[in-house]
Amino acid sequence: MKKFVLLAFVLVLLSTAVVMGLVRPVVARGTIHIRSDGSVDPPTAPIQRNGNVYTFTDNIYDMIVVERDNIVVDGAGYNLQGAGAWYSKGIDLTGGSNVTIKNMEIKEFFFGVWLNASSSNSICGNKITNNKVGIWLFDSSSNSIYGNDVTANLNYGIYLGYSSGNSVSENKITANNYYGIHLEHSSGNSICGNDITKNGFKHIANVGIQLFSSSNNNSISGNNMTNNFYGISLWGSSNNTIYGNDITNNHYGIVLTNSHNNIIYHNNFVENTRQAYIHPSVYMNFWDDGYPSGGNYWSDYEDKYPRAKERDDSCVWDVPYIIHADNRDRYPLMSPWSPAWGPKIPVEVPFWMRWWFWTIVITGIAVLAGAVYFLEKTEPSTPAPRHQKPACQ
Repeated sequence: MKKFVLLAFVLVLLSTAVVMGLVRPVVARGTIHIRSDGSVDPPTAPIQRNGNVYTFTDNIYDMIVVERDNIVVDGAGYNLQGAGAWYSKGIDLTGGSNVTIKNMEIKEFFFGVWLNASSSNSICGNKITNNKVGIWLFDSSSNSIYGNDVTANLNYGIYLGYSSGNSVSENKITANNYYGIHLEHSSGNSICGNDITKNGFKHIANVGIQLFSSSNNNSISGNNMTNNFYGISLWGSSNNTIYGNDITNNHYGIVLTNSHNNIIYHNNFVENTRQAYIHPSVYMNFWDDGYPSGGNYWSDYEDKYPRAKERDDSCVWDVPYIIHADNRDRYPLMSPWSPAWGPKIPVEVPFWMRWWFWTIVITGIAVLAGAVYFLEKTEPSTPAPRHQKPACQ
């Protein structure tokens, strides 16, 4: 009897496994190509074409190579997942132009998104996670990377190499092991409005944003860099503009190595273990926007300069914040900067609205009226002419 029950139980398990195997959805395996003629290869791939829009209809478990320009690849919320193979690419966009990649989760590839010699493409609204590199741009220009969640990638969240004129904005970049955003030999790019937090393992010297090896003339603005080892690091990079960023609770707020002529102002350096560091100190950078626009907010300012006072009712301290030698913030801000921040500059009142103008005018009128009255009182009266009789004839 016991043997019969055991045999029946095993048969039930086997039948359940067979049924589950039969109803398991078919998934795409093998590289998918969107060909230059617009076709999808293989045609059985779960991608539906409607004109120039290619939409996922299911999860995809291999690479997609895009060979056609001027299209939209819409993940429709599905996953694009690899197996962690060496040099695998979730989206391979080589030599492509005007392609939009959106609304998908890309994970477990060597490169989540690969752009090589590509221009004017958009990578937006994706979750890109657990790859070796989240988004890789090489020799690519005028691309836009915005609104993505780039999380827990092994080396780089976003990498730009030999690339210019790109925009990286409004992305959430967190828990990547080494670099949130890394630029190498890349100039003229805009990095704006990103939330870059908690990148790196506990004991790894990770970087929120790094400009490396002649990455010049870039703009870094409006980013939040919190709980990284380095908030911003510049290495051999010059003539960059860094303004309006919140740099908070990092080990180093900003580090400049062999970098000069960078302009750094209207940033909030708050509770970093070391707010700013220059190595070597012989390189000169500019840490304010002149007076009264001002420099940066430093949370440790009042501890370092307890006798400082406000300069001319301007919301600016009167003692410079010294970073090192020639690197000093001449006009440190008294309170954290925000887009609404501004010094208390008196509004220029037109002269005709000033009190002294109307005092002169009223006084002048009074004097003129008095003079006229006085002249009328003192002027002698002319006697009336006498009546003369006509001459006799």
